[in-house]
Amino acid sequence: MTPDPPTRHPRRPADTPTQPSNRGDFLLEDVITTLAMKMGQASSITPPRARRESRGTPRKVKQIRIDYEDQPTTTHDMAGDEGYSLASNWFTAKLAQLIIANRITPSQVAVFLYVASGQKRGTGVTSYTQQEITDALNVEVKKQPGAKAITRPTVNRAVKALCKYGWLESAGYGRIQLNVRLWFSGNSDDQRDVLGRIAANHDNDPYAFPYRIGPGDLTGQEAFDFPDLVTRPTKRDVAG
Repeated sequence: MTPDPPTRHPRRPADTPTQPSNRGDFLLEDVITTLAMKMGQASSITPPRARRESRGTPRKVKQIRIDYEDQPTTTHDMAGDEGYSLASNWFTAKLAQLIIANRITPSQVAVFLYVASGQKRGTGVTSYTQQEITDALNVEVKKQPGAKAITRPTVNRAVKALCKYGWLESAGYGRIQLNVRLWFSGNSDDQRDVLGRIAANHDNDPYAFPYRIGPGDLTGQEAFDFPDLVTRPTKRDVAG
């Protein structure tokens, strides 16, 4: 009786390393790994070079470039070509109340508004001289026969009063620093930088410029700089 032949186990094919489908897979993995490394999240990811050596590819990612596109935004429709500034609603209401109460003179209001409109964007600083302010404020006066013009001494007094109120401050070399918490041309990052610089100049005093805002401590009525606008008493008023 012929013995049965020995049982043979089926032969298994030799294991072959899995290869990427194409070189694009290498590049994609390198890009992902490189980004992870840049973001500090690559501790558990095999570096691209080690994978390349094990897989025998000579290609590597040399540079990654990401371009961002600004989201389309609409712009404000403002009169004129000088752009616009942001103003504190609290301050604009306070300004109106001070005007009605005669606690701030017309010349002070005019000087402040003109300085605020001329600040260099992102700085809160203007480079106007007092003579330039005077000439600019008198532009409309020249068109009005008989109108009273503002004088340079009046502008000088107005600037001093506004500095006392904490609305303006001398920035040296003929420049004027606007209180950027009241009126500012620029974004919030610009304003934060300006406030930081101002605070450093004042030893970070929380009660100094630009945080002290007057004229809350003034009593009574401010004297007008335009005598013609003040109502003179009549004989009847004096007699009464």
